[in-house]
Amino acid sequence: QVQLVESGGGSVQAGGSLRLVCTAYGYIGNGYSMAWFRQAPGKEREGVAGIEIWTGTTYYADSVKGRFTISRDAAKYTLSLQMTSLKPDDTAMYYCAARYRDGTWNNLSTYNYWGRGTQVTVSS
Repeated sequence: QVQLVESGGGSVQAGGSLRLVCTAYGYIGNGYSMAWFRQAPGKEREGVAGIEIWTGTTYYADSVKGRFTISRDAAKYTLSLQMTSLKPDDTAMYYCAARYRDGTWNNLSTYNYWGRGTQVTVSS
């Protein structure tokens, strides 16, 4: 069993930066992949960025490419999302997720474990 706990959310003005951290409690093996998703009020949950643990391959939604960076610190069992040049459209609850199944990186149904989320609010 894996428990994921997100931190680092908050309120920031447009153009600012935030760093989200997801701490994993439990076994995350090399066959796993992890990702950040977000959900704004009234909208569906969408993939923001993903990473394959074994290869380090990363994936990004078009809307965040060049602004967000996903990374993992295996020694600390943490997954990070560095967010820069934030926009009001980035306002959402951000969730960390992990899976041991294959599939498209942003396919929600393939993820086995989810955190409870951390709120990011970007004001104009």
